[in-house]
Amino acid sequence: MELNNLKPNAGAVRKRKRVGRGTASGYGKTAGRGQDGQHSRSGVGIRIGFEGGQMPLYRRLPKRGFNNYDFEKRYTTINLDRLEGFEDNAEITAEILKDAGVIKKIEKDGLKILGGGEISKKITVKANKFTKSAIEKIEAAGGKAEVI
Repeated sequence: MELNNLKPNAGAVRKRKRVGRGTASGYGKTAGRGQDGQHSRSGVGIRIGFEGGQMPLYRRLPKRGFNNYDFEKRYTTINLDRLEGFEDNAEITAEILKDAGVIKKIEKDGLKILGGGEISKKITVKANKFTKSAIEKIEAAGGKAEVI
């Protein structure tokens, strides 16, 4: 195979649609936009949620009730089996996990270790929260679970 023999797969490259170039093309006159209406005009732009002048759903529904989003606890969660890749006697914190690429970001309330999977290495884990099963599995392997 040589560079001058390369070509795309059949059907991968299509001719572009040239609209408004006469009636014989099939896309002449109205250029595939239809006769009338908002979409036939130039500069058409309909915002998200617009319902043609009808009162939009987000305005028809009542706005009431309590939203706890700003006050809820948010933790970055990780299962125990993700810690198996670290060596024995390692001290693991949220920053170390982030640097190693195990987690993407540390949420505002910190790190929570869940008990999913098994761990066989003796490690010290420092986190903001642990599940009971996670503490039991870490200590059974000879490690320590320290709450920050």
